[in-house]
Amino acid sequence: MGKPIKPPYPAEFRKQMIELVRAGKTPAALSREFGCSAQTITNWVAQASIDEGKPLPGKEGLTSAEREELVRLRRQLKQVQLERDILAKATAWFAARKDGTSTPSSSS
Repeated sequence: MGKPIKPPYPAEFRKQMIELVRAGKTPAALSREFGCSAQTITNWVAQASIDEGKPLPGKEGLTSAEREELVRLRRQLKQVQLERDILAKATAWFAARKDGTSTPSSSS
């Protein structure tokens, strides 16, 4: 069995960590104090800056809304491709059945 999945940190906790970093505390100090990794805190600060339209140097990327939309669109694309594949197989099956395997109808 794999590693148990930890639930994400609550939004309020993330906001507090971001505020503390912006107030001058280091992610490493917060990491020791609150038990989450310094890299996680650094990522939260970078994402918050992107969401506010002020990305940190070297940390350009998608806003949270853009990320959510990308995930939604990828999921939708996967569904549409699956439906297309099913329709292609059904079309081929019906075409093969019509061409040679159908029985003539009796008019008696």
